Amino acid sequence: MGVFVAEVRPRWSDMDLFGHVNHANTVTLLEEARVDLLFHEAALRGADDLARGVVVAKLVVDYRAPLYANGGVLRIEMSVREIRAAYFVLDYAVRSGPSEVDPVAVTASTTLAPYDLKSGKPRRITDTERDFLAAWHSGGNGG
Repeated sequence: MGVFVAEVRPRWSDMDLFGHVNHANTVTLLEEARVDLLFHEAALRGADDLARGVVVAKLVVDYRAPLYANGGVLRIEMSVREIRAAYFVLDYAVRSGPSEVDPVAVTASTTLAPYDLKSGKPRRITDTERDFLAAWHSGGNGG
């Protein structure tokens, strides 16, 4: 299975009055993890156009347990579920700690569309981007 792993560290200010990381900041943690994959890792593998414009077209977040800012890192596992001509779907599993055996606290998915900032319009996924995304497709090897 092609799974990209990112580590994020919630900040104390991410928590709300109830003592857990609130929804808006959980979404920001997903964004930080996604940037690691789509900007940094993609650039290393020649798919740097993704960093020039990708928009979130849809976001779904399911909570199984609260997340806490206790100074530790959270493990976010990401894989590409679907690749279409002009969008792709990225799945997330957010674990409550850094290990692959820590419980999954949040699952999420985003539908992402490459976007041309100059024209102000969505664009097609390039062959290079498709190859990069396919490496992280559920069932791929990440290579």
